[in-house]
Amino acid sequence: MEAQKLDGLNGRTELKHELNQIDCYLLRNKLKHVMEVDPHATNNGKYLIRSVYFDNFENKALIQKKEGLLNRDKFRVRLYDYNTNFLNLERKSKRNNLTYKDKCRITAEEYEKIRLGDIKWMENDHRELVKELFIHMSLYQLKPQTVVDYVREVFIYRYGNVRVTFDSSIQTSFRNNDVLNRDLPMVETNPNITILEVKYDEFLPEMIKNLLQLSDRRKGTYSKYQISRMYG
Repeated sequence: MEAQKLDGLNGRTELKHELNQIDCYLLRNKLKHVMEVDPHATNNGKYLIRSVYFDNFENKALIQKKEGLLNRDKFRVRLYDYNTNFLNLERKSKRNNLTYKDKCRITAEEYEKIRLGDIKWMENDHRELVKELFIHMSLYQLKPQTVVDYVREVFIYRYGNVRVTFDSSIQTSFRNNDVLNRDLPMVETNPNITILEVKYDEFLPEMIKNLLQLSDRRKGTYSKYQISRMYG
């Protein structure tokens, strides 16, 4: 199946870097004087993100990420601060060096059907992304595999539509996909690592680039899903 063209979606540049605790502290204190804190964050500018990632028995999504394929798709269901009344089905796609994201709302009941393998209803659903997931689940036997929790802190700069995020306290459920269970047993990965993500549209303003000192940091292809799968 060829990669979808993603017509109508805007591609963004996304850079990822691994930070230690000292770098994280220093960079955060520089950015807060120039960038805005995410207005949706309620707990000291931070919130918890929980995602369940889809993959198959051949680890298709994981292998494509590790190999850095230029064209790939990753499906997940995401919620914030354990709010199971607000679930998003998301597809994150790579086309060459740009990142695209498409999403739609789904209900907790719909996710449970998907989790239990009841997917026939998805074939003629009115939401295009639900139908797209149905195709991938049917062709590649994708299913929800692993829940990943982490804490996100976001800084925003309007010019260039820049978002700088710090993702820390990454935890994994191993192969448990019960994303709606707030008491789901989770295992911490590496508590000393924070993933810095820098996302922007056409350009990264020079002032922000200088603050980030991107040239001095180790750029990588870090993925919370990939990190979590190192533990099971």
